[in-house]
Amino acid sequence: MGNLHAVLQQAAEFMIKARLDGWLVFDYQGMNPVLRYVLGDVRNITRPCFLLVTPQGIARVLAHHVDAGRFAGTGLDVLAYLGRADLAQKLAILLSGLSGPVAMEYSPMGALPRASRVDGGTLELVRSLGVQVVSSADLFQYATQRWSAAQLASHQRAAAALGQTVLEAYRFIGANLSSGVTEYDVARYICQQYARHGLIAGDGPVVAADAHAGDPHFDPTPQNSARLGPGQWVLIDLWAREPGDAGAYADITWVGFIGEPVPPRHQQVFDLVCHARDAALDFMTEAFSQGREVQGWEVDRVAREIIERAGYGPYFTHRLGHSLGVSVHADAVNLDSHETYDTRTLLPGLAVTIEPGIYLPDFGMRSEIDVYLAEDGPQVTTAIQRQVVLVQQV
Repeated sequence: MGNLHAVLQQAAEFMIKARLDGWLVFDYQGMNPVLRYVLGDVRNITRPCFLLVTPQGIARVLAHHVDAGRFAGTGLDVLAYLGRADLAQKLAILLSGLSGPVAMEYSPMGALPRASRVDGGTLELVRSLGVQVVSSADLFQYATQRWSAAQLASHQRAAAALGQTVLEAYRFIGANLSSGVTEYDVARYICQQYARHGLIAGDGPVVAADAHAGDPHFDPTPQNSARLGPGQWVLIDLWAREPGDAGAYADITWVGFIGEPVPPRHQQVFDLVCHARDAALDFMTEAFSQGREVQGWEVDRVAREIIERAGYGPYFTHRLGHSLGVSVHADAVNLDSHETYDTRTLLPGLAVTIEPGIYLPDFGMRSEIDVYLAEDGPQVTTAIQRQVVLVQQV
């Protein structure tokens, strides 16, 4: 259980700095994935359970008698309860002696869904015991979401493979225009390249031409796919990772035009989105050089204001970026002042995407890069698209 020891140690570090008295993780039938992040794969927990972690790095479990044996492999002390009344009594014992704030997976007003995993009734129960509950949002990402060296290396390999694959996909389009290649055909080709590189992906990719590219998550199928041909704009969004717990996702979006030159309106929107992307990255880099902590919403505003000033604000319909990990949309900070107002801090060891987009009725534009937050500053881990890919028929 070396990973558990590391999580407890990191949680203790954070709680001491934040002056928290404890971290109380509640779960019932998998509703809160944080328990799995901390303890690992403890299976078949059928009743409500609590895990209390203290600033001393000590953890104790409160679980129903029928589930108590499930935690034997963790090496933790388990306090067993029998019924509802006993649960409340044992929870009071578990929390006794805590006079300061206790962090839970709670977000005031549900503002951050990724950090809001505890139901209202359980919050009422804990508070009824005289406990001050605060959000665990930053504690959770500090203790469980920062990448290991192995995850960073795996991500970098996946990023390199995706950079090759997206260019190969555009060449595949050019080589197959005469045979009636479709969006779905290109998506299948990309999946074949994943297999060649030893990568996996839960879904996708997005291959979207013209109006289809105006749908940020267009999913090409044999039934809805358009045939590709000269004069079309083609957006490709692809994400994948290596298998295993050390596999961290890479996620990129590029755009191309079949023929030349790129239409002036398309070029204008491309230049605007790239400017917003680069400004967001520059903001993160400058803040680091000044020793200033940055919250996710701040980075979103930098890019969004550029797009709004150009008159395209209503067409930038999603957050600027999301966290990356073993899941492509991971549980750490997002770059978001639009869908939510993400006040979590961009911590060293985390990774995010930067992907501003403009989605118009006749075409959509997005440019996406990945950024790892290293100890010495933000590092772009993927290729940065500077020019529209020009696809020529072979």
